[in-house]
Amino acid sequence: MKPRLVVLTGAGISAESGLRTFRDTDGLWEGYDVYEVASPQGWQKNPGLVLDFYNSRRRDVKNAQPNAAHTGLAQLEEKYDVRVITQNIDDLHERGGSSRVLHLHGEIFKMRSVKNEETIFDIREDIRLGDVAEDGGQLRPHIVWFGEAVPMIEQAVREVMWADIFVVIGTSLQVYPAASLLNYIRPQASVYVIDKKLPSVEDYENLVCIEKPATAGVAELLTLL
Repeated sequence: MKPRLVVLTGAGISAESGLRTFRDTDGLWEGYDVYEVASPQGWQKNPGLVLDFYNSRRRDVKNAQPNAAHTGLAQLEEKYDVRVITQNIDDLHERGGSSRVLHLHGEIFKMRSVKNEETIFDIREDIRLGDVAEDGGQLRPHIVWFGEAVPMIEQAVREVMWADIFVVIGTSLQVYPAASLLNYIRPQASVYVIDKKLPSVEDYENLVCIEKPATAGVAELLTLL
């Protein structure tokens, strides 16, 4: 049995692949107020704007490449049972080689009917107003917006509770319920936090903080494990 290594990643791990974060820009994401493009209210007010925004994000992700942090985590699968829990909607972990990835906030390459969140389809191109599912519902990005439930959180909690090693990379730990996952780390687990600007974390028994960008931080993690 390989030791269980669980990783929680945020926007910081994809930033070095050229995908913008919004945590450092006063709530603006690519020039948009995040609530205009990432909330049910924004969708009700201007669904066309929301679709255009995510169509642009989808193109950005298609053009981005995994970086050394993504591929470094995949390398750890040789020695560990690695489970990646990501707040990111991109597929860079999968393309970087990770075989078990749980997306807390949805996936940019999936879409669903507004009438049934279980009716999910793959999408590589644009979604447009008037594109409907078989049930007649307008298709929307399969993304968890602000104010919506996070259906994968219970599965994520179960993963964290079994972790022998827990690693946090590139997240401010300001977004809930994702940040609450740290409450489920076992006392005996080793904890590593990697970020160029370290978030405040509890004083865990076996805590190692690496104040570096994700690529340099994961490189250091590989030498420590």
